[in-house]
Amino acid sequence: MGAVRELLAEGAFHESRVEEVADRAGVSRATLYQHFRSRVDLVDAICDTFAVNPALLAVRQTVELTDPDEALSETIANCMRFWSSEDGVLAELYGVAAIDPAAQALVDRQREDRRGEMTRLARHLHASGRMRIGLGERRALSLLMMLTSYETFRELRDAGHSDRELTKLLQESARELLSLR
Repeated sequence: MGAVRELLAEGAFHESRVEEVADRAGVSRATLYQHFRSRVDLVDAICDTFAVNPALLAVRQTVELTDPDEALSETIANCMRFWSSEDGVLAELYGVAAIDPAAQALVDRQREDRRGEMTRLARHLHASGRMRIGLGERRALSLLMMLTSYETFRELRDAGHSDRELTKLLQESARELLSLR
């Protein structure tokens, strides 16, 4: 996995073959193929490492916080911590998703997982009665998906915002858009 992460961070994974991953990892091609049948399996294994990322684990826990404002703020902060901690790997995978089925599968799974967490948060916020009147769960979910996306993270980072600044900006924007009372 370290070899795959290195290749991703260098922007070389897309062009690399499984044999190159094996060489970099210091194992034989046969050994690598015993554990991973293809590049898709290698990317899937990277996805498994994301599942234990502390920031991502925290997203799942903060959605359930009693105070809706705290749940919203902490969820956004933890999403940004996750994007930041995995940016080197994700930038490459998101960048080649249009032409690499393994990368596209990763992006699709991440979006679906995030959609599940943001659906739970939207329901929690709606049930609290503190959202703007007339703002339904579906609209709240759309706003949360936009605010917590990797694309939003990258746009704000590329605009020169530090992780702290972009987190604060997104937290304030979320409170404004959802009109938490």
